[in-house]
Amino acid sequence: MADSEALPSLAGDPVAVEALLRAVFGVVVDEAIQKGTSVSQKVCEWKEPEELKQLLDLELRSQGESQEQILERCRAVIRYSVKTGHPRFFNQLFSGLDPHALAGRIITESLNTSQYTYEIAPVFVLMEEEVLRKLRALVGWSSGDGIFCPGGSISNMYAVNLARYQRYPDCKQRGLRTLPPLALFTSKECHYSIQKGAAFLGLGTDSVRVVKADERGKMVPEDLERQIGMAEAEGAVPFLVSATSGTTVLGAFDPLEAIADVCQRHGLWLHVDAAWGGSVLLSQTHRHLLDGIQRADSVAWNPHKLLAAGLQCSALLLQDTSNLLKRCHGSQASYLFQQDKFYDVALDTGDKVVQCGRRVDCLKLWLMWKAQGDQGLERRIDQAFVLARYLVEEMKKREGFELVMEPEFVNVCFWFVPPSLRGKQESPDYQERLSKVAPVLKERMVKEGSMMIGYQPHGTRGNFFRVVVANSALTCADMDFLLNELERLGQDL
Repeated sequence: MADSEALPSLAGDPVAVEALLRAVFGVVVDEAIQKGTSVSQKVCEWKEPEELKQLLDLELRSQGESQEQILERCRAVIRYSVKTGHPRFFNQLFSGLDPHALAGRIITESLNTSQYTYEIAPVFVLMEEEVLRKLRALVGWSSGDGIFCPGGSISNMYAVNLARYQRYPDCKQRGLRTLPPLALFTSKECHYSIQKGAAFLGLGTDSVRVVKADERGKMVPEDLERQIGMAEAEGAVPFLVSATSGTTVLGAFDPLEAIADVCQRHGLWLHVDAAWGGSVLLSQTHRHLLDGIQRADSVAWNPHKLLAAGLQCSALLLQDTSNLLKRCHGSQASYLFQQDKFYDVALDTGDKVVQCGRRVDCLKLWLMWKAQGDQGLERRIDQAFVLARYLVEEMKKREGFELVMEPEFVNVCFWFVPPSLRGKQESPDYQERLSKVAPVLKERMVKEGSMMIGYQPHGTRGNFFRVVVANSALTCADMDFLLNELERLGQDL
């Protein structure tokens, strides 16, 4: 698109502002929502980086552009973006498009406030506390604290920081020099944010003691006990165990009751990373997977994943009622947190976090919950389990699909064995050749735009696919399509 005469500022012209936004919303509804969630459309329109740069015309110039050009920019951005709300997008732990949550996101962006004081975010301060109270109740706590964080990784890092502060409060002022060597424990299946958090907080990645996981990816409590003893024998001070409810690849749930017993014996903070699996607490049928979570000191839970609340929606929940969050992170900035305000200053929650500006993440979840109720969200969770089981049973009926293991969650992990490798399991190069299949099929499906599925190696296992069955719009027909499409794409391999 060529340069044109500069577009006059819309400031002070409400008619022009309304016209622009109505046009943009029209593009969003048509292109991102209707087409972006339709199985008749592509999941993505793949372009190589240099071609994409040219198509988007990314350069920022001295003159502005016309409204028509801006609308064309909007269309191009949507066209060449991945449609994560599409039923054939199985690539990540988030997918789908909930209309009520989207409405909440639009309102949030329109109001553009920061969630740090009651004076500028009165609705959202009260709303956040109510949503956090509901989430805590599902964990099994009648009281506690919490905050919405910018992602599950940050929630996990907060938990580590809080556990350290609780044991060594002097470290807030005096720093790492006041601390003995510390040790925290998590399984080899944990999210990588635990290692990143240890580095970021100055503990060092060597402070993370990796506990064995069993063949299904669950932490082994007996090895946790052993690792604690080893750390103590080496002169380190254990302070935290991070268990996982819903591991990233296999979807495993650690045995929380047994892990809580170990923590109780040793006086350790128990954090549960339920970023992925926490939403299962809404299901009366499946919540047993998280038995024991009520014994945790902190829980990370991402409603933007299985509940499709929209990025980002990540809660850190605490059983603590001593204002630990504020004591650990507060700095009492006098220009924000004046103590002589005309309302209850306890409503100013901004000093609980390390951020200053903090976006509103509660409205999209609250509005969706208001629309769906507990029962609607429970049906959504249960349906995901039903469709994951359907996919597994259909795989078993077809040649060329080999499960990594029977799933207990909605992560379905498997190899697609192409015709040339069937019956060749005893060949010395079988595993090496099989590991090359998933990357080839991934490239083909992405370049055709037909679907997106993630793959990865895992331990000694070569590359395999991980289908995440999370989109509430999915049907059995989508599961059938997935299997048929893999067969079609891999028939010549």
